[in-house]
Amino acid sequence: ALLLPEHAHEYPQCSQLAANWDKPWLLYIAALFHDVAKGRGGDHSELGAVEVRRFCRDHGLDKTDTALVEFLVREHLTMSRVAQKEDLSDPDVVARFAQKMGDARRLTGLYLLTVADVRGTSPKVWNAWKAKLLEDLFRMTLRALGGAAPNADAEIEARKQESRHLLALHSALPGTEEPLWDTLELSYFARHDASDIAWHARSLWRYLDTQEPIVRARPSSVGEGLQVLVYAPDRPDLFARICGYFDGAGFSIQDAKVHTTKKSYALDTFQVVSSTLDDPEPSAYRDMISLVETQATQALASMAPLPEGGMRGRVSRRVRSFPVKPRVALRPDERRQRWLLSISASDRPGLLYAIARVLGRHEISLQLAKVTTLGERVEDTFLVCGKSMQQPKIQLQVESELLDALTPPR
Repeated sequence: ALLLPEHAHEYPQCSQLAANWDKPWLLYIAALFHDVAKGRGGDHSELGAVEVRRFCRDHGLDKTDTALVEFLVREHLTMSRVAQKEDLSDPDVVARFAQKMGDARRLTGLYLLTVADVRGTSPKVWNAWKAKLLEDLFRMTLRALGGAAPNADAEIEARKQESRHLLALHSALPGTEEPLWDTLELSYFARHDASDIAWHARSLWRYLDTQEPIVRARPSSVGEGLQVLVYAPDRPDLFARICGYFDGAGFSIQDAKVHTTKKSYALDTFQVVSSTLDDPEPSAYRDMISLVETQATQALASMAPLPEGGMRGRVSRRVRSFPVKPRVALRPDERRQRWLLSISASDRPGLLYAIARVLGRHEISLQLAKVTTLGERVEDTFLVCGKSMQQPKIQLQVESELLDALTPPR
């Protein structure tokens, strides 16, 4: 579809790249072979690369084209993994990915193959949010391959300037943003675009010292669903309460950006989609926004104990018949200051709430969450930190409790 003109309106960026690709048959070969070795045992990406190299040699492709197709098959899962599971605001993440790509041609080919692969797997797997993550990674890597050294300070300053411009367009007084910005670390500005930064400043400037939760929502700028802002005095169970509210209200969290200000306030932003909203009309969104802002505020203000049993919702018949073996992986980053928590399990209502409860019990702070739903399977990644994570005994306990939380009820 990426190479057909009638689909250009669906994938404008990819369609333009595909139209300028000089040898489309190389992409077709990579697409045919990328999953050819599934089910044979071992790494199907590596086995597929061996198969496609043999195919290219037998059919007279030159060394350059063969190397490109072999690379695409071997790395066909890499771009999706990095975009959906790693912190794209970290220049080291982009630099490592750019080094693996090597040049713009390989990057472009892998981007096109990745979009086609994810989009072709199932309509449930592809959404606008994933499209944005892949496009962001493509653009940042292309700049890095072009020799543009990452300059975090310049990028953040540019975002601040654009945010001030957006605030002025909304009739905000000059300097409205400064009291909030003074409480935020640089990581906040690195992880949010100018539109989000301006929206946060406009929503929170008069509530900086509030003792009550502040919840604001708006239609997502990326596809369907809502973007929800939560600002409240931080507490260990706050993220669990947020997840509990979204689960109970029929929302699925696609992405979470979690920050703690210098004044110990939580400033969290969520991309959520509703399982009950079939009507895309603006009036439906207005009603939903009003409901979320009212109900979430009440839920987060509650001091009642969290339900001990969690919110283990009923699993689907398919999950009961073909359960995914729960997996938990916990590894430190290069500086051993933060930890990357990767989780794979069968999807079900209340799953993220159950995970959040375990993290809250051990006072583990969440800095970033990327939630990926692949049909009936979820693959979630969390960037976490906390003093308890430095103790191997606690790490094992956290992993054990998470595995228990991931196991679906019978």
